[in-house]
Amino acid sequence: MTDIRRVFIVDGKPFYPLGGEADNQSGRSDNESETAFQAVKQLHGNTLEIAVCWEQVEPEEGEFDFTCVDALLAKARRYGIKLILLWFATWFGGTMYYSPAWVKTNTRRFKRLLSPSGKELWALSPHCKANLEADKKAFTAFCKYLKVKDSAEHTVIGIQVENEPCVYSNERDYGPEAQAEFNGPVPAKLINAMKTAGKGRVYDVWQQAGGKKSGTWPELFGWEAGKFLIAWNIANYINNVAGAGKAVHDIPMFMNIIPRYYNLELDIYKWFTPYVDFIGPDNYEPDSRTYESLCALYSRDDNPLFLPESVKELTDGGQSTQPWIMFRAIADYNLIGYFFFGIEYIMTEDGSFRLEFHMLVDSIKCVAEVIPLLLKYQGTGKIHAVAQDEYMKSQEYDFDGYAGLVQFGTGQAPPAWKDWRHPPEEMLFKQQNGDSNRGRGLIFQASKNEFYLVGANYRLFLQPKKSTDKMQAPLPVTDPPYLSVDEGHFDQNGRFVIDRQRNGGQVLAGIWVEPDCGVVRVILCD
Repeated sequence: MTDIRRVFIVDGKPFYPLGGEADNQSGRSDNESETAFQAVKQLHGNTLEIAVCWEQVEPEEGEFDFTCVDALLAKARRYGIKLILLWFATWFGGTMYYSPAWVKTNTRRFKRLLSPSGKELWALSPHCKANLEADKKAFTAFCKYLKVKDSAEHTVIGIQVENEPCVYSNERDYGPEAQAEFNGPVPAKLINAMKTAGKGRVYDVWQQAGGKKSGTWPELFGWEAGKFLIAWNIANYINNVAGAGKAVHDIPMFMNIIPRYYNLELDIYKWFTPYVDFIGPDNYEPDSRTYESLCALYSRDDNPLFLPESVKELTDGGQSTQPWIMFRAIADYNLIGYFFFGIEYIMTEDGSFRLEFHMLVDSIKCVAEVIPLLLKYQGTGKIHAVAQDEYMKSQEYDFDGYAGLVQFGTGQAPPAWKDWRHPPEEMLFKQQNGDSNRGRGLIFQASKNEFYLVGANYRLFLQPKKSTDKMQAPLPVTDPPYLSVDEGHFDQNGRFVIDRQRNGGQVLAGIWVEPDCGVVRVILCD
């Protein structure tokens, strides 16, 4: 049993945010943001992530304009979906693109990162107090405005503070303030945090460098000193901004990280951002093993797994692995929210979804169908992922009282029937491309004899376990004692509503699922 920390609460109840992130510029365009809202609604999602930019809301220092926030609130309420607002300010992918012009042009006051040669980079330095104070002032004004405009409706359920804070061009800042800090003593706070933890990547680097009780950054961390110094400063910077915002409007706040570059420093970010509710990795990894390793790394006792950005693009070999590996993140790593970047791109001009994204679209819809089950069963061991890796034909499961076998595709020779809505591919005279429709989904065992299934392109076979010895997977031809097999959905109160009943030939060749069937409930007899 794992305790799931539900960060997002709506109307006093845990909430599972699911949807997409709008393009970076969509918050500034009525047409583009309209497309993003439409896409979330058609996906059966419940939340849109969309940016609010510092340069938008404070075009002149001290003069605030929150017209863009009003527009987003109005649209979200019209569509009946929630918002997570992304604060693009000091950082956007390690740059200052969304800082106001009055910040960008005053390099004497608002200092930039310097390269080792002394060249100014297109990024603000976290060592500069003026940068922090200006960002913090704007963010506080933004949060105050939200509290006034949204205290009753609670349309905004969370704020991402900054976007992908990092240093791309160097491992750290080489400005005079940064250089003095680099050659100065490592703060006692950090040393005490490492001692208390007694493990982790930061702790290991410290020990490998000699585990000194005091000293400069290079003395304590060797080659990793620059990375740890910049992480320390970014963490404190963002914590100050988030803390100022929470002081006036206490809603969930988080930060996102580009994990490919900043996994090593995760402990530092966690230790020194108490006002940040969690840190989410932007998981753009196309292969399943790397994708899952990131999920494992960021799913910690002190950090629930949340994916603020994931890929929606096509890879060279077809669709990304993510539409099916997402189900493992949910079942195995207790994912508490999922978003993919660029939700507008999956739409055509006539308002339909592009065919090449059918697997992503169907997968999001499937997750949306079982949110009540996710909120109830995550962390209990009763959720099982179905995810067809390359060349995988089947997958075995050890359920309570039952052995399970999932077969992907038709799984039969000759192909077994589903029903008239889903004829075998051979009848349609076309070859099924397994890579464009991998088997995927979730299996919930609510009780010994009650199962719920959702997903696509797989069949589940069940048979009672014969003994407590080594589990034996059932043969793909079984005659299990079904009391009922029903297609349905969950109503607003979380109760299962039957839409269609199966029997006879539709249950003899395993329990099959497809996205348009909704949730399939199976009740067996001992």
